[in-house]
Amino acid sequence: MDSKLKTLRNDKHLKPDYTEEHEDPRDYCYGGYHPIQVGDVFNKRYKVLSKLGWGYFSTVWLCIDLRSGRHVAVKVLKSGAGFTQAGQDELTLLRCVTRNPLKGRIVQLLDEFKIAGVNGIHICLVLELLGPDLRCWQVCFGNPGLSLTCVKHVITQVLEGLEYLHRHCKIIHTDIKPENILLCLTPQSSSHPPGGAIQTYSSVIKTTMLQDPVIVYYFYAEAAGKPGNLDNITVKIADLGSSCWVYKHFCQEIQTRQYRSLEVLLGSEYGPPADIWSVACLVSLQTFRFVGLTISIILDHLAHIIELLGMIPVSVALSGKYSYEYFNHKGDLRRIAILRPWGLYEVLVEKYDFLLREASLFSDFLLQMLDFLPERRTTAAQCLKHPWLKL
Repeated sequence: MDSKLKTLRNDKHLKPDYTEEHEDPRDYCYGGYHPIQVGDVFNKRYKVLSKLGWGYFSTVWLCIDLRSGRHVAVKVLKSGAGFTQAGQDELTLLRCVTRNPLKGRIVQLLDEFKIAGVNGIHICLVLELLGPDLRCWQVCFGNPGLSLTCVKHVITQVLEGLEYLHRHCKIIHTDIKPENILLCLTPQSSSHPPGGAIQTYSSVIKTTMLQDPVIVYYFYAEAAGKPGNLDNITVKIADLGSSCWVYKHFCQEIQTRQYRSLEVLLGSEYGPPADIWSVACLVSLQTFRFVGLTISIILDHLAHIIELLGMIPVSVALSGKYSYEYFNHKGDLRRIAILRPWGLYEVLVEKYDFLLREASLFSDFLLQMLDFLPERRTTAAQCLKHPWLKL
């Protein structure tokens, strides 16, 4: 991979999480975004109804397929050489996912085409339309949050998706986080969601961006099929834009900071176990979360990990290319002399009032996913057999 593309991919993860409602207008230039208006028709087939969102690499649009009448999401990538290569990589990964009959837990590629516009040639991916993400869900329900039954239901589906990606597709997602876990519009893969949800989908998306809890709640409740019961929600893993092959990595810097695995923090080799670490952090949205918000406080992130999980073995602490930025030759953290250990089991019991048996099973489930040695970390298939998910 050329250095320009590596820089682009790395930069995607080093940038802060996007909180602005609109992309930077200055990126509508040659090599950047394609200018799109409501009513435009892509490829003589996909009519633009509204904007769903944007990211560093692309904008995403709610469209209607004029041939089938199906509503879809069209992702239009920037046209620069690095973005085009990243788009080709994502397209190859999506094709692999779509070919497999076990694809049900991953967003599906429906079509692909290119646009020649004023800013260059843009790769366009037509994806199945999914609903709001888990971040909207978390904001909607606030404290005390979702029931553990609901959390188990969702995490089971995420693990099923990762088991499929890791074992059958040989793909590492590399960016598991709430924003990339999306609600399915229907429990089945029908093209028409129930209760007229599609007519209000665009306004729901725009409203969830403004974090309106009432509309988000009823959207989820309707999708669950039983108002007030969210335990039947169906979700899928989305956004393979940062993904890579198990046997071919596109960059070293992966994962959004709060969900970044120890080996990636240290600059060591990574594989599918990095996704499992992220899932453990995703589960912890109901309890705790590692906080490593900026590169300047990775030491605090590592300190939190040690306080919660115990001392990192010296051989692991010094195994990465960044290790000596954070640890001395004895494996002790630099510039942080005092740690206040508070183990995961104790946190669950003392801070979150878990019953002892529940805390024991839950902490065992998470600790196996957060093993410091990636090769000892549980796989997605092993996680799915853990008794905590059946409790």
